[in-house]
Amino acid sequence: MNGKVIDLKEVGDGVFSEGMLGEGAAVEPSDGKVYAPFDGEVTMVYDTKHALGLMSNGGVEFLIHIGLDTVNLEGKSFNIKVKNGQKIKTGDLLATADLKGIKNAGYRTVTPVIVTNSDDYTQIEKVCDSTAEAGIKLLDIK
Repeated sequence: MNGKVIDLKEVGDGVFSEGMLGEGAAVEPSDGKVYAPFDGEVTMVYDTKHALGLMSNGGVEFLIHIGLDTVNLEGKSFNIKVKNGQKIKTGDLLATADLKGIKNAGYRTVTPVIVTNSDDYTQIEKVCDSTAEAGIKLLDIK
């Protein structure tokens, strides 16, 4: 996503801020487009369209959670462009979100990007500290 990068601790949601789902970063999006961060596969499209599970060809498991508490929107404001099991390439458009619609419904648009299998890695470091752009590396995973 394009937008301002923030630390997970600053998200203000216990599940993400405390790293319960894994390590990562978050983006306060400037547009509603979600792009594939790597070559891999879509492992989960949530019925409520607010989140996507991905797995890279190298085994990194990602959760992209568009907004906070947006599960309550029951799919409104989200347009998913992929399906479970679909192969993806870096830069593929995965989803779009109506950021104005999300905000008007009373929800925050901050989007956590989590490595859900963080325990499989020795280091997950945020390498982009200011502005995220599609195609620019956000996390270094070792």
